[in-house]
Amino acid sequence: MQQQELVAAQFGATANAYLTSAVHAQGADLTQLKETLGKLEAVRAGRVLDLGCGAGHASFAAAAVAGEVVAYDLSSEMLDVVAGAARDRGLANVRTQQGAAETLPFADASFDAVVSRMSAHHWRDVPAALREMRRVLKPGGTVMMIDIAGAEDPLCDTWLQSVELLRDPSHIRDYSPTVWQQMFEAAGFGVAVAPLWHIDLEFDTWVARMRTPDVAIAAIRHLWTKAPGEVVERYRVKPDGSFSLETMMLTAKAP
Repeated sequence: MQQQELVAAQFGATANAYLTSAVHAQGADLTQLKETLGKLEAVRAGRVLDLGCGAGHASFAAAAVAGEVVAYDLSSEMLDVVAGAARDRGLANVRTQQGAAETLPFADASFDAVVSRMSAHHWRDVPAALREMRRVLKPGGTVMMIDIAGAEDPLCDTWLQSVELLRDPSHIRDYSPTVWQQMFEAAGFGVAVAPLWHIDLEFDTWVARMRTPDVAIAAIRHLWTKAPGEVVERYRVKPDGSFSLETMMLTAKAP
């Protein structure tokens, strides 16, 4: 199975769980995304692309202030969930399209903004995806990307990536803020990184949402029990395995 097929399979089986997940359906980041897009005159009458839309929470936030939102994802099951939820919410300006982040089937300069929330750590080729973002954005268009932050410290980063991969085999990498800034700049964007904030994850619901098998759950628990103090402190690991992830928002402008 190729990596993109793995991503589609992993999330296709859990689409409804992500729609109803409080961790994904709520958050100050969604409020900030909506408020920021709402202040952009071009967006209010224009088009927004939600890249790797998942269950559509960023799409729904954008749809409240944008002319049209294209919810774009590898998983057809996820897109079915998004389409149904958009109908239920009366969001007639949301449409769905299937595909990969690295190869966007859209014309040059066809979007006023691109958003992405909790998706990029599954992308096989982030630099290619960023180049595609720049291509489909109009001059001066806005990117708002929200994702888990990798650690600059190799010790903490190794522990984070290991836990993420055990829980979800379609995981590739949580990139650090420094690496994100370098990748955006290499793609021709000016970028700003917002201060990090934490998302608290209750262990049992975190693994249940991804249907993580028992053998992998046991391995994650083993890693947490063996984690050095620096890792336990950084990720706020609790005795039951619950912990916190660091999250960031990157805002960029196309030239």
